[in-house]
Amino acid sequence: QVQLVESGGGLVQAGGSLRLSCVASGRTLRMHDIGWFRQPPGKERTFAAALRWNTGASSYADSVKGRFTISRDVAKNTIYLQMDNLKPEDTAIYYCAAGPMSTISTLTTRAYSYWGQGTQVTVSS
Repeated sequence: QVQLVESGGGLVQAGGSLRLSCVASGRTLRMHDIGWFRQPPGKERTFAAALRWNTGASSYADSVKGRFTISRDVAKNTIYLQMDNLKPEDTAIYYCAAGPMSTISTLTTRAYSYWGQGTQVTVSS
């Protein structure tokens, strides 16, 4: 079983930055696609960012493109989400996710087998 543990959330003012971390244990994240999803208060979980293992290609939701960057450190078995120029509408619980690499769209939750517990990000105006 793979466990994903997230950290780095908190309260920031609009325009600020945060970096979320997600440490995996149980097995290596090599050969895995990874992603970040978020769930605003009272809303459904939606795609934010993803990174393919096979191609190294990243994908971003239009709402975060140009502001968020997804990355991984294979040696540390850790994935990151760098969030810059945060906006109040970015307020949400953020979840990291991983799944064995496949051709399933990384924009969908079914691409991922393993999920973190979530970390709260709150952006004040």
